[in-house]
Amino acid sequence: MIFLILVTVALNTVAQTFLKLGSGQNPLNIYLFGGIFLYFLSTIVYIKVLGQFNLSIAYPVVIGLTVVATTMAGSILLQEKVSPTQWIGVGLLMSGIWAIALGKSI
Repeated sequence: MIFLILVTVALNTVAQTFLKLGSGQNPLNIYLFGGIFLYFLSTIVYIKVLGQFNLSIAYPVVIGLTVVATTMAGSILLQEKVSPTQWIGVGLLMSGIWAIALGKSI
């Protein structure tokens, strides 16, 4: 099941990256269509995740990891400037995700 969470996060992250690449262009471009299609796929996988996890666990973990992965993709792939304060926020998000996941196992 952890694998499906990571697949959902990866699909969401690539979808966000494609939407960013397609923004400001002709509305009928491959990046926008690719991003929308990947969101569709991520929704299908996420529904499977929801079948196995409580919503109170699945949603914050998937969304939190997506924010972390999207920030990293923006920095690495799109060469966006991410401030030290934003990286601190990413670290705080990771600690929150860890606390939520740990709370499930206790």
